[in-house]
Amino acid sequence: MPLTSHQIRAASWVAIAVVAGLLLSLLSPVLTPFLVAGVMAYVLHPLVERLYLKRVPRWLGAGLAIALLMLVLLAVLLLIVPVITKQVPLLREQVPLLLERINALLLPLAARAGIELQIDVALVRNWLTRLVAGHEGDILDGVLASLRIGGSAVAAVVGNLFLMPIVAYYLLLDWNGLVERLKALIPPRFRPGVQSFLDETDAVLGQYLRGQLLVMGLLAVFYTVGLALVGLKLALPIGVFTGLAVFVPYLGFGLGMVLALLAALLQFQTLLGVALVGVVYLVGQVVESLYLTPRLLGERIGLHPIAVIFALLAFGHLFGFVGVLIALPASAVLLVAARRVRRGYLSSELYLDRREAVVTASTEGRP
Repeated sequence: MPLTSHQIRAASWVAIAVVAGLLLSLLSPVLTPFLVAGVMAYVLHPLVERLYLKRVPRWLGAGLAIALLMLVLLAVLLLIVPVITKQVPLLREQVPLLLERINALLLPLAARAGIELQIDVALVRNWLTRLVAGHEGDILDGVLASLRIGGSAVAAVVGNLFLMPIVAYYLLLDWNGLVERLKALIPPRFRPGVQSFLDETDAVLGQYLRGQLLVMGLLAVFYTVGLALVGLKLALPIGVFTGLAVFVPYLGFGLGMVLALLAALLQFQTLLGVALVGVVYLVGQVVESLYLTPRLLGERIGLHPIAVIFALLAFGHLFGFVGVLIALPASAVLLVAARRVRRGYLSSELYLDRREAVVTASTEGRP
């Protein structure tokens, strides 16, 4: 039985999709830095275009945009590194003192209840001494050994860190031409529909990025003010870092909370001070999860608050940590596709009778 032209066309598209999927799976380690660079170029492209409209050469605008992004990432790194390097060595001296105070508080209460309860402060002090100091040689030997064993992996990571901004720079130089060349590969009969889909997706993703920046800014202010009100000396760097790091769902909040609790433990040396810092982060997480993310992100991209929570859980379950990162932008793209499928279904013969479907199609200008 000979195949019809429609069947041949469908089989060809299926074959192209299968080959593309196989190539992506085989080349995924190589393509990762290029995909990240593509995302960087997509985010920075509007800035480069605005600079170009102000008569800034495209090569200079692309360089300025990449430099600005690198400065932001460096600023985030410089916020967290000094906090860790200053606070961690104090653990050896401050934590045993705090445990002795806890012992003094709990021992009388435990004795009244007939319970033998005591924290071995000497054991904790010895453990912290081994952890924080005294094993620099062992740590250095381990690092060197890992570099020798996995030198190629380390070189790949370092190489990608240098490769990604370079690739993003060249993509920004020729972004418009590259997009036009890719569009030229689309069959002419499909171009209007594809262009409309891309325009809608670009608008939704733009809303997502603006909403994400707004959430980050509000949380940075909230955590900075909240930690300052409880008297934490490192409120500014830890608060700003936590607000910026929430771009990585859960991990950014968790790392910021650990740094804040550690700083509170070393500064206040009381359970009340640590508890107050914990309350600030608890309130911040509740506000972010139940209000800021659903309202400022979900509403901007058209997702219901329940859909936002479901997207984070579903993508995290399917793809792990990377899935959490891409959950909302990927959901925004899927939302655009779902809207179009819904419109097509509501105007199809599957939903309407034949005469209603013909009238609807003629009204919308479809054949």
